[in-house]
Amino acid sequence: MEISIVVPLYNEEKNIRLMHDRLVSSILKITSNFEIIYVNDGSNDNSFLELLKLSNEDERVKYINFSRNFGHQIAVTAGLEYSKGAAVVIIDGDLQDPPEVIPEMYALYKEGFEVVYGQRLIRKGESFLKKITAKYFYRILKKITNINIPVDTGDFRLIDRKIVNDLKNMPEQNKFLRGQIAWLGYRQTSIFFERDERKFGETGYPFSKMLKFALDGITGFSDVPLQFVTKTGIFISFISFLVILYAIFSHFILERTITGWTSLIISSMFIGGVQLISVGIIGEYISRINKNVQNRPLYIVSETNVENK
Repeated sequence: MEISIVVPLYNEEKNIRLMHDRLVSSILKITSNFEIIYVNDGSNDNSFLELLKLSNEDERVKYINFSRNFGHQIAVTAGLEYSKGAAVVIIDGDLQDPPEVIPEMYALYKEGFEVVYGQRLIRKGESFLKKITAKYFYRILKKITNINIPVDTGDFRLIDRKIVNDLKNMPEQNKFLRGQIAWLGYRQTSIFFERDERKFGETGYPFSKMLKFALDGITGFSDVPLQFVTKTGIFISFISFLVILYAIFSHFILERTITGWTSLIISSMFIGGVQLISVGIIGEYISRINKNVQNRPLYIVSETNVENK
């Protein structure tokens, strides 16, 4: 198999047919020896029925149907594990990432790059809040990690089979694939494109999922939050020690005892808030450890037409 295309889907019944036609048209410019693996991530619309129709019409269509919704990154992981191509393309099924860019990615792959990722110049049809939070998240993440995670990129990329094999050996439960691929190294390059607005349906990434995804990226590739907890604790302890010295000095030397209900409550609430934030940060790391120790399967496949995973 020369190339595999992995397409995670969640409630994309109206996009599937158009997505498939554009994908096939683009890939045929490269080769006729390809497969398209659609991963239905527990959709509650008719996405799976559309996939069944496509698979009956086109033998190159493979489908993986999850027993429930396991999340975007897990859906992509499943597609990678079932793929057979020497090169694998990851692209979302909402048609925001243009399939027409894939031949250009493949040309760079043939030049010797093991990873060719799409870098967004423009994000059409997205709210100002989403654009600004995404912009600063990737830049902050790049600063607090010791790996080069490219900014303004998603999971839209082409990767070599050796990358897929290496990802299979990274068993963590909280997947952040764009970070994992950057961590692996190899020869990587980018291709710029304009991201289109969604054709049909609504985004499967509300703010709550975006926040969880951001936490997975930060806790998976940086210990700066833990260092922040330690440094904050040292700083507050030092300030508290100075306040104690001043209180003793004021009472015995200046003969003026420090009083004040307001200052006491404010200082207690401040320290309490810092403690809760610190416990929350530590809890995020412990949660990751707990999930990995449980060692549950990443996903459960209900139905598939892919043979010999």
